[in-house]
Amino acid sequence: MILSNILPPFSGGMSALMTPIPFLATVVAEDSPIILSGVLLTLVVIYLASKFGAEVARRLDFPPVLGELVAGVIVGVSALHLVIFPEGGLSASDSVIMKALQGLNQLAPDALTRIFESQSEVISVLAEIGVIILLFEIGLESDLRQLKEVGIQATVVACVGVAAPFAAGTAGLMLLFHVAAIPAIFAGAALTATSIGITSKVLSELGQLKSKEGQIIVGAAVIDDVLGIIVLAVVASLAKTGEIDVANVIYLIVSATAFLIGSILLGGVFNKSFVAIVEQLKTRGNIVIPAFIFAFFMAFLGNAIHLEAILGAFAAGLVLDETDARNELDELIKPIADLLVPIFFVTVGARADLGVLNPAVPENRAGLLIAVFLMGVAIIGKLITGWAVFGQPGINRVAIGVGMIPRGEVGLVFAGIGSASGILDKPLEVSIIIMVILTTFLAPPFLRVAFGSSTNPIPESTTPVETASE
Repeated sequence: MILSNILPPFSGGMSALMTPIPFLATVVAEDSPIILSGVLLTLVVIYLASKFGAEVARRLDFPPVLGELVAGVIVGVSALHLVIFPEGGLSASDSVIMKALQGLNQLAPDALTRIFESQSEVISVLAEIGVIILLFEIGLESDLRQLKEVGIQATVVACVGVAAPFAAGTAGLMLLFHVAAIPAIFAGAALTATSIGITSKVLSELGQLKSKEGQIIVGAAVIDDVLGIIVLAVVASLAKTGEIDVANVIYLIVSATAFLIGSILLGGVFNKSFVAIVEQLKTRGNIVIPAFIFAFFMAFLGNAIHLEAILGAFAAGLVLDETDARNELDELIKPIADLLVPIFFVTVGARADLGVLNPAVPENRAGLLIAVFLMGVAIIGKLITGWAVFGQPGINRVAIGVGMIPRGEVGLVFAGIGSASGILDKPLEVSIIIMVILTTFLAPPFLRVAFGSSTNPIPESTTPVETASE
């Protein structure tokens, strides 16, 4: 009797609370399998494109990451429309994959749009995780002990290599092309990067890795990466607010620097704890799972203090680079990076609409001029770093400058984040990607010319740093 008096109002209240659930469940039940199908089909296209592009690039003696980028351009909005995203006014009807799903499932237009947006969101999140893992791996490969050895010379080269292209690129875009301040700053920041993996590989092949020039280049490239990630964290944070506040800029620079340096200083304490935890774990993943817990937590902290998740991931890599388990961790992370990082590179290429640089369209010509300008600043801004070296008579200054030119994967991180944040318009975004491609293609042959052809190559296995895609 008591239960009969209690249950009806209780069950009535519960049914009122649960009223929306059947509707939501119906939507999820109908859409989820098709969204999954779209994600899986898109991943098939991405992996086929990335592998094909990387293999072709490797056979042509170019960095595989550029092959992945070009393959992304081919399958993306510029050509095949297999991997596209809603940004920029694109719709589900523009996607070849969505058309295939519509034919297979007899989808209504509104359902197709809903599925397209959800599928694109999943791929975008996977790409963001991919870039976090990429920066974690770059941090692991950035040997802090090597930085201590090359010392002041590499630091000076790196600072000039960051300051000169950043200042010239930002000022030029604002004064010559009337680009708004924040997009100009972002594009200028993209010019600061240097790809240590590409440069160190060529130096190894030329037998110059252990030369004075080689040591300065590699050390400067590592410092360049650190400074570049700080710059990226600052400008990406500015993009979120949409305005430049001097006090906020100072706060971001100080907080990013303190976050990175503090992480490294605390690394010694954490390393002992990390090794102790690893030794206590006896199941599979005893090294890689704690490493990713740390990396993702650091990425979360970076994001939480209004910097960037990639800064936290990079800091985590720098910290774990000092652990005894570093070599084993490197090998364990590679297959995970191989799975997720190509998603980032292919989607960066897929989002790039090269049609905005078609010279036949009059309004596109300004974008072409911007691309030419960025290329000039990208080359000259790094080439002058060779003349920043002091107290080294007879050193090959041209080789040092050329060695700093390739942007590679780090430059693509800037382009990808700028595109995802919506801060870069299409011409500026494509100009940055073209700058990354050309500087990375041009640097290896010019580096060979700068050092001369009389050098004796040493085995590639001595290369200390390789990018995730190589």
